[in-house]
Amino acid sequence: MPALSSSEIVHAIEDAFTDSSAAALLVSQPRSQPRRFYVTAGESSFPIWIYIWTLTHGGGAARPKDEYRIQLTSVTPPLPENPSGPTLLLGYEPNTKCFAGFDLRKHRAFSRQSPSIQINILALREAVRDGFAFSRKGNDEIAVAFRPDNMLAYCLNCENLHESGADAAVSTLLSKVGRLETPTDREMERIAPERRRVVTKVSRLARDSDFRRKVVVAYDRKCCVTGLQLRLIDAAHILPVGAEGSMDEVQNGLCLSPTYHRAYDRGLIYLSEDLRMLINPKKKDDLVRLGLGGGLRDFETHLGREILLPPDRNQWPRRQFIRAANKFREM
Repeated sequence: MPALSSSEIVHAIEDAFTDSSAAALLVSQPRSQPRRFYVTAGESSFPIWIYIWTLTHGGGAARPKDEYRIQLTSVTPPLPENPSGPTLLLGYEPNTKCFAGFDLRKHRAFSRQSPSIQINILALREAVRDGFAFSRKGNDEIAVAFRPDNMLAYCLNCENLHESGADAAVSTLLSKVGRLETPTDREMERIAPERRRVVTKVSRLARDSDFRRKVVVAYDRKCCVTGLQLRLIDAAHILPVGAEGSMDEVQNGLCLSPTYHRAYDRGLIYLSEDLRMLINPKKKDDLVRLGLGGGLRDFETHLGREILLPPDRNQWPRRQFIRAANKFREM
């Protein structure tokens, strides 16, 4: 397969961050290396630089059929790095729609004569199934293959993932949590404390991405309050994460535009047991009293009616989550 165009590469990155519950804004030229993005994930924002090329077989019949590689074209060593956030060195394989992450520390300097970095395509195929897969390279480097919905998890943990992937026990657990399976206490006790933290963090990020994907698909990518699509929607937990009884299930989820998501999380609006989204009178009065009620009339035009629901009734909000959420927020 020929190399993708710059715009296709950029779209693949943006889509991957969207799939992993974040948003990436390109702030450099699409053709430049590295591509520079500003990423927003929850309440956090940070710059990220990404060196990325299409993964292709290349090299003709002389090369092993499973060996794919990126060619480090249009860059010269040493590679400049982001002083304020992560710098990634990636390949993208369009058939699997998966990424390969390489350890930048091992590639800051490289030969200018046909520089390339390889990974076994089998690792990317395993990543389709497991979320993460690890491939040991000849220079003691661990390459990390990952699905698009794990882009944020890789971005926030790339150095630890390359280091931890060298430990067979850790790489097994990372693949396990990528499949949304829960490691046993005994399995976690076998690895060092700092690597337990990596596994725990990656597990949470993987579950967040999976929850978002399931909720967004169930609601046909529409805000359940406004009907807005435009890829401007979030997956919100009805009963918040951390509250007793909260689960990463579609029945505990709502598809909301960012404004209504934030309003819901802050208790300005709430879901009634008859599936209507309503304003919280006390919060509304507080805003008006503080002189912060601008736009309330337009905001309320979408409230008071039954929310838009998934076609499958089995995916509708479960009343036990609604009751628990309203009790939790003292509605």
